[in-house]
Amino acid sequence: MIINNNAIRRLTALFATVSAIFITTLSAPGEARADADETAPAGFVALKKVAPSILQDMRYYTAHNFVGSKIDGYDEPLCILTSAAAQALAEAQQEFLSQGYSLKVYDCYRPQRAVDQFVSWAEDLDDELMKEEFYPQVEKSDLFTDGYIAARSGHSRGSTVDLTLVKLPATTTRPYVPGEKLVPCYAPVKQRFPDNSIDMGTGFDCFDTLSHTLDPRVSATQAANRLRLKNGLESVGFVNLPEEWWHFTLSAEPFPATYFDFPVSKASLSR
Repeated sequence: MIINNNAIRRLTALFATVSAIFITTLSAPGEARADADETAPAGFVALKKVAPSILQDMRYYTAHNFVGSKIDGYDEPLCILTSAAAQALAEAQQEFLSQGYSLKVYDCYRPQRAVDQFVSWAEDLDDELMKEEFYPQVEKSDLFTDGYIAARSGHSRGSTVDLTLVKLPATTTRPYVPGEKLVPCYAPVKQRFPDNSIDMGTGFDCFDTLSHTLDPRVSATQAANRLRLKNGLESVGFVNLPEEWWHFTLSAEPFPATYFDFPVSKASLSR
C-alpha cells in the first residue's frame, strides 16, 4: 500500500492530538471540566469593573490571531477573570502607572469551546492562513508536540492572563485588515504588525523560541522590558510561563482543577 506524504502528515497530527489528550489526563488525574453552563459561577468578574485603567486588546474576538477568524465563545471583546486574579492585576497596575506604563491584556478567561477550536484548527494541516505571521518557522504538524497547542488551557480556569505593557500616554493602533500582507511576529518592531506595546522582541502569540521569556537572543532593551513585566506581576502573586513572555497565572488560583466553558460576555456574569 502506498501512503503519500500528506496522509503521513495527517496521521502524525492525529497521533499528536491523542497523545496530548492522553498525557494531560495522566498528568492531572484530579482535574474536572465544568458543565457547559452559560453563566459564570460566583467569583468571576469583568476586569473593567475592578481595574478600569488596564487597556484591553482582546485578540480572539477579532480575526487577528493565529487562526485568522473570531474564536468560538468570544461573544464580546471583554476580559473576564476570577476576582482574585483581577484584584492582583489591579494592584500591579497601580505600580506600573507610577512608572509611566499601563498593562494591556490580550486574553483572559478562555472558554473550553475556544480551546477545542484551537485543537480542531491544528489538526487541519491545510489551513495555514496566518502562518507567515504567527508560526513562520514551525511546521503546523509540530504544534502539538512543541507545546503550542494543547487540549487544556489554564486560561479556562479563569486566573491566567496574556498581557503586555504600554508606555503612557498610549498611542492608538490600527485594526487588522483580513487578507493584508503578514510579517513574521519576530521581525523588528517597526516591521511587524503595529502594537502600542513596548518592544518585547516578538508579538503576542508568536510560536517561536524567541518568545521564551529569558531567551538570550533578544536585545538588552527587549530583555529589560520583559523583566519589567515579569517582576511586576510576580510581586503580586503571578507566575510566568517560561515559554511565553506574555503568559501569567495567579499562583493561588481559586479554581485550580476546573475548566469552564461559559462564553465571554456580560450576560455570563449576570447572576
